[in-house]
Amino acid sequence: MINAALVAMEFNNMLPAGDTPANTEEYEGFFHLCEMSGDVSSASLDYIIRDHDSAMFACRQEMMRHIAKLLNEKYGEGTVTLTMKEQYRNMKEMIEPCMHLIDNAKKAVQQSGLNPETVAIRGGTDGARLSFMGLPCRTLEPADMPSTDHANTLPLKEWIMRWRILRIL
Repeated sequence: MINAALVAMEFNNMLPAGDTPANTEEYEGFFHLCEMSGDVSSASLDYIIRDHDSAMFACRQEMMRHIAKLLNEKYGEGTVTLTMKEQYRNMKEMIEPCMHLIDNAKKAVQQSGLNPETVAIRGGTDGARLSFMGLPCRTLEPADMPSTDHANTLPLKEWIMRWRILRIL
């Protein structure tokens, strides 16, 4: 008898242990195990694959395919079913042709009295989706302002600063 929960654990253990959000930063890619469920008869693992480099992203996808293939060879065809669907890609390829927009935003931040800083962000789902729909959209957060949190609440002072920046743009 093949224990599906143990096969799922084996799949996860075949991924590079350090390639997780907790062990990577900035532009380093990762496999993010978001959800798992299962028992002896069936198991499911849901991952997000991220990488700022499209070639490395493709390598990560291929690694998952290869692991599924190896486990099917070991336990029998159909033991592991791998389904991949695109959530969103890195927006860099859509932003680079429009760098004048970023340059304008940096100038507006400077004119508002703040120092712009370009940093890698984790997240950016909405901006990436909008960028691939044809509206180049980068997250604009001045370095000395906190990013929005999951509650999407900001103190009035920060709304005013954003309004000043947008008015300059």
